[in-house]
Amino acid sequence: MDIANVIFKNKACNFERLLEYGFEKREDTYFYKGILPSSEFEMLVSITELGKVSATIMDTGLNEPYTLHLASGAVGEFVGTIRAEYENILTDIADKCFEPDVFKTDIAKEIIAYVRNTYGDELEYLWKKFPDNAVVRRSDNKKWYAAILTVSRSKLGFESDEIVEVIDLRMKPEEVEKIDKVKILPGYHMNKKHWITVVLDGSVSLDEIFTLIDESYVLAKK
Repeated sequence: MDIANVIFKNKACNFERLLEYGFEKREDTYFYKGILPSSEFEMLVSITELGKVSATIMDTGLNEPYTLHLASGAVGEFVGTIRAEYENILTDIADKCFEPDVFKTDIAKEIIAYVRNTYGDELEYLWKKFPDNAVVRRSDNKKWYAAILTVSRSKLGFESDEIVEVIDLRMKPEEVEKIDKVKILPGYHMNKKHWITVVLDGSVSLDEIFTLIDESYVLAKK
């Protein structure tokens, strides 16, 4: 697999940042040209308006593409240096011009927008080993009031290995005791006396989830 597919996985392009970075837009595609310092090879990067990234290294001496850096079996100091410079440029573009786009369901996207618009908070991806998990913290005391995760239904007690998106939220212990444990579950990976989990599959309405987020936000102030 081309390392570019790994670097840009679950990321969405911010096209304004592309222009600030030095990309030029021609028709429906953004283009960038860089020089690899060890060889003076040219690296050409193109990104479509759909966010598809392509990258090519050109051997300027031969005026043809250089491809050994893409071959996992290719070894040697020169190809290793070219591969590292190629990856460094793509990683820099990903860091400066792209944003996380991990959660795919419409419900998750609505929740992320609600948190941003209501409280001014953004998802934080704290664990490199778990890139599909994020938390939301109050800006004043840095306490978590939500976590959005991807998890197998089997880990929630269901007889299914389907991967689903869930949100963990704070709730008063006396209210946790009243949950039906069908639509709203005890907190996954959290203190089950103080946290609940909602599967983002439509079983709980968005309005209900927004209310639960508001209550969790207040509880995180203490």
